[in-house]
Amino acid sequence: MRSLPLFAALAALSACSVPGTQAPAAGELAIFSARPHPALHVAAANSERQQVLNGASAAAPKPPGANAQDNNVAVRVSGKDGADDALTLQWSNAWYASMRFEGAPQDLRPYIPSGVLAFDLNVKDLSKGGLAIKVGCGKDCERQVPYMLPARAMEGQGWRRVVLSMSCFVHEGDDFSAVTQPFALQAGGAGEVSVANVGFQASGTPNASCPDYKTVSVTPDMLNESWSLDWWRPRHEKKLEEARALKAAGKNSEVVFIGDSITQGWEKEGAPVWSRHYQKYNALNLGFGGDRTENVLWRLLHGEVDGLDPKVAVLMFGTNNTGHRYEDPALIAAGIKRNIDELQRRLPNTKILLLAIFPRDATADGPARRNNERVNAILPSFADQRKVHFVNLNAAFVGADGVLSKDIMPDLLHPNEKGYELWAKAMEPELQKLLKP
Repeated sequence: MRSLPLFAALAALSACSVPGTQAPAAGELAIFSARPHPALHVAAANSERQQVLNGASAAAPKPPGANAQDNNVAVRVSGKDGADDALTLQWSNAWYASMRFEGAPQDLRPYIPSGVLAFDLNVKDLSKGGLAIKVGCGKDCERQVPYMLPARAMEGQGWRRVVLSMSCFVHEGDDFSAVTQPFALQAGGAGEVSVANVGFQASGTPNASCPDYKTVSVTPDMLNESWSLDWWRPRHEKKLEEARALKAAGKNSEVVFIGDSITQGWEKEGAPVWSRHYQKYNALNLGFGGDRTENVLWRLLHGEVDGLDPKVAVLMFGTNNTGHRYEDPALIAAGIKRNIDELQRRLPNTKILLLAIFPRDATADGPARRNNERVNAILPSFADQRKVHFVNLNAAFVGADGVLSKDIMPDLLHPNEKGYELWAKAMEPELQKLLKP
């Protein structure tokens, strides 16, 4: 079996010398046409490390302490029309897996007005995996289009052409003049997909849709992630049943908590604290790990608070809008406001206690912390001090220097039992005021 030449050597060859390929058309920037663009390289990456593809395959080095079965991410040269004109990304037990094209800055501005990103995709296995398409948008900037559901529909169907409008990746204010990572596949869970003929075209007809970034936070949607499909909808159904059971028993849930994994954690690390503080109110936990504002909204629109009449609803979510897509603070705040409006419509007698998004990142200058704080600066404007009340508890979690201790949030995001005790103690005075008749 012959050895595979290095991409670096292949880059010097003419594209027409490779079977099954063609030279890029006028007005096209070829990112991969049997080989990467000469100024770019391909890398296999996990959440912490990457390995550049210099031969037939590359595997991302495992993070320190990773188990042998976890974080397996590899890229290999494979075939479509020829023996080596495609690339395959294979991953397993990976929270984050990526095939990245990166290198010298590329100017993508000519493709923005009416252009498209087009590539051939062969989904071999995605039954336990997720997939997203990413395009860089300048320094420390990247945009992604979720593609798990369309890609799963392609599984086992062979090669398909995917054409996405460049508008899918462009947000107001983005600078595409010097993009060092023009294309990447991002994945999670386990799976195997191949790509070929990746490029940007100055014009084209999209055959795939994408969410509008300006409205996604206020557009109800289920949490469609590879790691959520097995449990998210069943948890929703379970919570509906919990509410029905309380009502059948003649009990009323006086306090309802609505949020993401930080709220869901009251059932885990915070369970002892919950028992001491909130069990007496028949409190209901409507926290779902991974939820963004649009996912909370979907749950409200599908009956999660219907039939309830709590005295207080505690709201705290939005950090996943930052963490998942680093969303503009004004758009995150709009998503939170949309949920408040829906709650007031469905629970007209309930007082809403809106909490500032909790701190994350070790220090105050962490990018996710800063983005959340920009959201928190908007939230007080939603409080009328009659039905909607705002309180910022974040000083309870950080030191005077703004440092968030792993002794409170071990992963700098989710509280442990000590963190939940701090939450309960800091919130108690405000909660008691709102529980009064």
